[in-house]
Amino acid sequence: MTELNINFDRSNLSDEELKSIYKGIIKPRLIEDKMLILLRQGKISKWFSGMGQEGVSVGTTLALEPEEYMLTMHRNLGVFTARNVPLNKLFSQFQGKANGYTKGRDRSFHFGTKEHNIVGMISHLGQQLGVADGIALANKLKQNGKATVVFTGDGGASEGDFHEALNVASVWGLPVIFVVENNYWGLSTPKEEQYNFENFVDKGPGYGIEAHKVDGNNILEVYTKTKALAESIRTNPRPILLECVTFRIRGHEEASGTKYYPEGLIELWEKKDPVINFEHFLLNEKVIAQDFIDELKKELKQEIVDAITESDAEPNIAFDLETELNDVYAPFDFEEIKPENANVTNKRLIDAISDALGQSMVKHPNLILMGQDIGDYGGVFKVTEGFVEAFGRDRVRNTPLCESAILGAALGLSINGHKAMVEMQFADFVTEGFTQIVNNLAKIHYRWGQNADVVVRMPTGAGVAAGPFHSQSNEAWFTHTPGLKVAYPAFPADAKGLLNTAIEDPNPVLFFEHKNLYRSISQDVPDDYYTLPFGKASLITEGDDVTIVSYGQGVHWALDYVKKNNINADLIDLRTLVPLDTEAIINSVNKTGRAIILQEDCLFGGIASDISALITENCFKNLDAPVMRVGSLDTPVPFAATLEKGFLPVQRFAEKLEELLAF
Repeated sequence: MTELNINFDRSNLSDEELKSIYKGIIKPRLIEDKMLILLRQGKISKWFSGMGQEGVSVGTTLALEPEEYMLTMHRNLGVFTARNVPLNKLFSQFQGKANGYTKGRDRSFHFGTKEHNIVGMISHLGQQLGVADGIALANKLKQNGKATVVFTGDGGASEGDFHEALNVASVWGLPVIFVVENNYWGLSTPKEEQYNFENFVDKGPGYGIEAHKVDGNNILEVYTKTKALAESIRTNPRPILLECVTFRIRGHEEASGTKYYPEGLIELWEKKDPVINFEHFLLNEKVIAQDFIDELKKELKQEIVDAITESDAEPNIAFDLETELNDVYAPFDFEEIKPENANVTNKRLIDAISDALGQSMVKHPNLILMGQDIGDYGGVFKVTEGFVEAFGRDRVRNTPLCESAILGAALGLSINGHKAMVEMQFADFVTEGFTQIVNNLAKIHYRWGQNADVVVRMPTGAGVAAGPFHSQSNEAWFTHTPGLKVAYPAFPADAKGLLNTAIEDPNPVLFFEHKNLYRSISQDVPDDYYTLPFGKASLITEGDDVTIVSYGQGVHWALDYVKKNNINADLIDLRTLVPLDTEAIINSVNKTGRAIILQEDCLFGGIASDISALITENCFKNLDAPVMRVGSLDTPVPFAATLEKGFLPVQRFAEKLEELLAF
């Protein structure tokens, strides 16, 4: 009998169940052996080894039902193999082939597969934790009795997203298991430089959630504990922290090596190898014999070789411009919906936005609204006042101050069949969730075909003496990010129609609403539900002398000046910045021969620069004067009214416009 370094308890598991678990844990180990060969051959460029941690990946996966979501990390190959992801597609993914899950656009495990209910990571560790919250929330709302498992490492658990996600899950009672793969090292940084506590289970009480600790190298302990916890939260939804103590035998990734490990540490953990120890246990228990092992390994190695041969035979991926551009966004066949009757009501901008949200909530029963203070309080601007009474707390959700986790949860809701709207209390606060927007929401469809059906409402802009942290115009941060759509209406009727379209659209939309316009402007707005197209500008005034291009509050500044001074101008209200109505701009400038672009944003790096370049490239022969740009000062937004007035571009616009007309 072979001496074991792990104490296995087979409990009530049958021999056949034990054999199945053994097949599950040996497969990723054999694949890893082959991956290291392929790495040396240059057929893959990078590899994050999970050797020594297979018990965690395989044990948790086998404990869940196939239709339950799992959100993975670098070292969770065993999740993919236990979910029977086709090996040829997996190897194509690792080699950057077209048959891979990201079509060569991302590497290793930075992908998901809807067919197998797996959501992969991005390089910004911790971001998937909030996404798991959203998936679990959707399950809870559906009352479908499903659990969710999300992985993080001891290093990744130092991220703020870990705190946010656990806090949100606790407050909302979400059925999700947070698995911390505690291997004591974050790349080369040992645990004592990562955190100052002994066990991750100690964190559970701080969040008001239960926590459990298991030997991550003992696959039976991982399996039975996860299975029991999953069964429990299916009937009693709540979050659970599961700490799995383990170790990675190889480096963070192969290029980094293991020289930072103290001498003898690897050898110590090799004695606790989860695969070898479990194999010896089954031999000692006479559940399997050596010929079973030999035959199984032979069969699996052949399966691996066949899959690699198949992926090797695929041609290297070819660049196709149309494919690359088309995959940035999920397909959306816009259908303009007209109001059913002619009834109109004079509405302020804020009323029109509230009207759109309410009617969209009726039209889309799967739409969930989330944001700070949007419940009984109705939001700081009262956009959602009365919504809790109308739609209930499940669909109108007050959130903790956890912008990153909430934006991640919005993505999770989308993955699990819902629409989501997140209200930033002020657009300035979106920086707390920047990574979720620009790296998760924006890129997910291009990477592996998962759409992000999320609208982020952004109360924005200056003119209300709110200072540097409540007045910024930050739309250019997002117009620069492929995969996002950006709307910025200037009038109530446009705001209602465009917001309805944003919610209809299965892609992520940043919807900017100028705070100073909320209650200062009004117009007749159709009472019925209707939509307006993105990428279609509005011509506010017509004239032959100059083209003025603007959006948001800038449209009103320009309109006031044009009317007071009887200027013969094409005033174009862009309405959406992505997509941009380039045709309207070019046609107008070719007609007038002069162009000025007005933005409230600071001048340098704003969208006016791109529009100026667009005009120069396409209208140069018809220009009678240089293209002018006007924006706010390149300073933070000041608080004092006199300073803010000097900061904003209203007076400079008048001067530049007169200069342009006199050129």
